[in-house]
Amino acid sequence: MAEESKLLGVLNVKIIGSGKPTLVLAHGFGSDQSVWQYILPYLVAHYKVIVFDMVFSGKVDPKNFDFDRYTSLSAYAADLLSILDELKIDKCLYVGHSVSGMVGCLASIERPELFERLILLCASPRYLNEESYHGGFERGEVDSLYYALKSHYAAWASGFAPLAVGVDEPSVVEEFRRTMMNMKPEIALAVAKTIFESDMRSILCDVKTPCSIIQTAKDIVVPMAVPYHMQGNLGGKMNSVIILDAEGHLPQLTAQDLLLQAVKLILEGSKMVLEPTVQNANI
Repeated sequence: MAEESKLLGVLNVKIIGSGKPTLVLAHGFGSDQSVWQYILPYLVAHYKVIVFDMVFSGKVDPKNFDFDRYTSLSAYAADLLSILDELKIDKCLYVGHSVSGMVGCLASIERPELFERLILLCASPRYLNEESYHGGFERGEVDSLYYALKSHYAAWASGFAPLAVGVDEPSVVEEFRRTMMNMKPEIALAVAKTIFESDMRSILCDVKTPCSIIQTAKDIVVPMAVPYHMQGNLGGKMNSVIILDAEGHLPQLTAQDLLLQAVKLILEGSKMVLEPTVQNANI
């Protein structure tokens, strides 16, 4: 990674809106900060919103991707903390999509005073199945994915995009395929290996920051058992699960109204989220 003083420029950090609460939006694998474009208009009217591109994004100069450093999700958490420190943020709300959910969890363990609440959107601590844990993927499937990423990246991206989007919306599929294609194949492969070989289940108990988990009802990447596993193992109090009546791994692009409704319920401190006797809600 470039020197810390240049990090804001390297990761294309933007501050939008002028509300007092600070809201950080972190995207997942294959996308960039543009994935938030449909829900930003509401958010910036009420919050100071920070968006940025993860270092693996196609919007970031690939020379900044250190293949040795980014073998652990902890390196991405360090980037997140550096962004907050450089911006002199002393408290924020955090939305982490997919892999960025666990990035936020790691950052909150390191600096719990910085995070008022984590919103974990279609996130997972482990994607590989085990005998007593259903993460969604068998080892053979993951090995085949690595081979496809390495050998036929364009074909893999074109095939994966509609599966991840999960609904028949060609324009959205093309948008996600485009952001995936912006990534260098060798970077995409390295990041995929870091994600699929990671097991963050053991750190969940150390996450004391209140967490709100938002999950779509059908997601090829994250099976329904995962959000409830996280809810039962996170170390803080007042953790909740909201299931969106929607399909796909990218509700920011396909179910914006439902997602925004859920985020509003959380950020505005609804009784559903804050009341400890209510553990689950379907939207």
